[in-house]
Amino acid sequence: TLSLIKPQTKRHLRVKTIACDDGADDVLAIDRVSTEVTLTVKKDVPPSAVTRPIYGILGTIRLVAGTYLIVITKKKKVGEIFSHAIWKATDFDILSYKKTMLHLTDIQLQDNKVFLSMLSHVLSVDGFYFSTTYDLTHTLQRLANTSPEFQEMSLLERADPRFVWNGHLLREFAAQPECFDWLLVSRRSCFRAGVRYYVRGIDSEGHAANFVETEQIVHYKGSKASFVQTRGSIPFFWSQRPNLKYKPKPQISKSVNHMDGFQRHFDSQIISYGKQMIVNLVNQKGSEKPLEQTFAKMVNSMANGMVKYIAFDFHKECSRMRWDRLQILVDQLAEQQDEFSYFLVDSDGKIVTQQEGIFRSNCMDCLDRTNVIQSLLARRSLQAQLQRLGVLHVGQRIEEQADFEKIYKNAWADNANACAKQYAGTGALKTDYTRTGKRTQWGLIMDGWNSLVRYYKNNFSDGFRQDAIDLFLGNYSVDEVEPASPLHVKKDWKFLALPIIMVVAFSMCIICLLMAGDTWTETLAYVLFWGSASFGTFAIILYNGKDFVDAPKLVQKEKMD
Repeated sequence: TLSLIKPQTKRHLRVKTIACDDGADDVLAIDRVSTEVTLTVKKDVPPSAVTRPIYGILGTIRLVAGTYLIVITKKKKVGEIFSHAIWKATDFDILSYKKTMLHLTDIQLQDNKVFLSMLSHVLSVDGFYFSTTYDLTHTLQRLANTSPEFQEMSLLERADPRFVWNGHLLREFAAQPECFDWLLVSRRSCFRAGVRYYVRGIDSEGHAANFVETEQIVHYKGSKASFVQTRGSIPFFWSQRPNLKYKPKPQISKSVNHMDGFQRHFDSQIISYGKQMIVNLVNQKGSEKPLEQTFAKMVNSMANGMVKYIAFDFHKECSRMRWDRLQILVDQLAEQQDEFSYFLVDSDGKIVTQQEGIFRSNCMDCLDRTNVIQSLLARRSLQAQLQRLGVLHVGQRIEEQADFEKIYKNAWADNANACAKQYAGTGALKTDYTRTGKRTQWGLIMDGWNSLVRYYKNNFSDGFRQDAIDLFLGNYSVDEVEPASPLHVKKDWKFLALPIIMVVAFSMCIICLLMAGDTWTETLAYVLFWGSASFGTFAIILYNGKDFVDAPKLVQKEKMD
């Protein structure tokens, strides 16, 4: 016995596969090339379209020749249950999306015919029943003991899959997502604002650098859901000044009371968001290790039951392109995420659930690694929200909705780029994973390029960017009567002399290699001399790296750290 969920009243099917109810304006259109199913209006159907009457759609199936649509061409009323009409499907048709079979070989044609005969055999067996208004898949007792939420679900959503024989055929129709609004909003704090290497950690008030609140919103049939996460620099006093090295060593301040600012930071976070789940993604070895150890130690010392801490060495766990291991972290946080829940208000304005806590994620910059993890946590929350709102049916996954999946991934990648450009000066790294779900060679190349651009900006233009932010936010006020502004800083002699010496020495080394002397010993002597001179000046420049970078002039950040 079959309970057919999809069929409606009499429909018309034209060559382009469009169906609609008599008297209805809405039209179900199936693109024969992309197989996309959409709702359109009857006026879009050409008057010349060839039509045939059908009484329902069993679904679609893929065979050798491509996708086929199975429709009911005849039906018979067999009775009523509580005034609900019960129909028996008595004849069917199997329609190919393809207009020709020329793309098939003889063997493929033969196989396709066999598969079609198999389908015809199943459809010829007596006993396919359906109703468009009554749930034939459940007993009366089961229906009587269901919740109000169950009653509000569509027949397809609530059907007992054991008795839906065309359940497999309906999978593509069931996968068509409901229309809903999905929004992603990131709010960057103007407290302790600045650029990557000149603003780290917190200030005395507990404000964290690069603090961003990200909210994911869903709006469906009047109901609204929200899931909020935050990111922010590791909340104690530390710095990482640019010094011409690719990755300057972080320095934890030894002259201040870290716990005071640390406590203020989390007091304000608890007031604003509730319980805190810290997700620390920094490396647990090398120069980042002391930051992780200090963070963990301070959380333990604070001994606040509202604050929990988990460390996940992102780079170690995902080394050698093992990005699937991110699921380890998501699984570790799953119970906590279920406890935090999300905010939900129904169409009547009644608050159904509240978000009771928040994930506070960080890496070194709170950009690339952080964004990847936030997108995964947001996806898990969105899955629960869409199922609760009835957008997704039981068993459906966001990953199966190809169009929305693309929108979701690109939006989170764009969010990463927007945050990264403000703090680091370039788009985010690892966005190929956010956009596609996997690491690509092109993504690695783009990460390399962005890293080079970041190096240049962090060392040679971020001082100006930091000054611009300080001026805009009022951290520095121009004094009209001040005889000389901080902009006029006299450079030390070595700032100009050493780079010139290095360039000249290196050029002479190349010239000596290209224009050999009378003997090889003479050439070697010249090359060694000029090579040593260029290398020596380079070493001096690197040793005095802080004097050669573009540092802020308006506000002394050292005094603020």
